[in-house]
Amino acid sequence: MQAETSLNIRVYGLYINEKKEILLTDEFRFDLHMTKFPGGGLKFGEGTIDCLKREAREELGQEIEVIEHFYTTDFFQQAYFYENQQLISIYYLARFVEPEKLKISKIPFDFENKSEEILSFRYTKISEIKEEELSFPIDRHVLKLLKTKY
Repeated sequence: MQAETSLNIRVYGLYINEKKEILLTDEFRFDLHMTKFPGGGLKFGEGTIDCLKREAREELGQEIEVIEHFYTTDFFQQAYFYENQQLISIYYLARFVEPEKLKISKIPFDFENKSEEILSFRYTKISEIKEEELSFPIDRHVLKLLKTKY
């Protein structure tokens, strides 16, 4: 008998400032350090833009405006944390409705307590980010696309 499979749909915001820097989130979850774009999982009954707005309120503490769709995964990607799940990631260019209120760091993983899920934020020039700095394959692919556009 074959194991049941499912889709894991994730939605991410690409927040680019006037200096061509993009907002990254450094997280400690599942006993791992990871660097990725801000966003998270789609809940049943939720649209993708509603998901991104909810994630922005939860993670960033801010309201956002979605500018436009940027990319949706167009290749097979096994979910990193869950067996038998195919990952679909959707990326939107977005901006903050009000001036940023979140703490922006200059260094990666700028937090002390590593015993629970925790995150920090930083801007990095798109042209200076190395692919290997991002933890996940789809984010690395999106970085390549960003570098051609910006």
